[in-house]
Amino acid sequence: MSSSDITSAVPSWHFLMHPQAPLTVEQNDVMDTHDSFADGFVGREEILGVETTFICYFEANNLMDAMKQALARIEHIPGVLIESIELNPHSFEHNGMQTASVVRNPD
Repeated sequence: MSSSDITSAVPSWHFLMHPQAPLTVEQNDVMDTHDSFADGFVGREEILGVETTFICYFEANNLMDAMKQALARIEHIPGVLIESIELNPHSFEHNGMQTASVVRNPD
């Protein structure tokens, strides 16, 4: 079997990025018009003027690479700084990272 016959599955990562502040009208306009966001790998959920969350979905060999891909796109929005990143518990399970030290938040 040649190496071209062997394909390895690249893990898919779903996570949320929380900026320090909600997007401004100008920042929303950039996200609405910039080509980096046209494919839907970084979307947004927001309560206008109150809270913005970036919903990210990337295929990458590891979580760090997936986050780097998302941040490279978010850099196109001037003034946005990411405060925290939230990983969906499903991603841990889906990518074989579920361990005794990774627990779900209580419902």
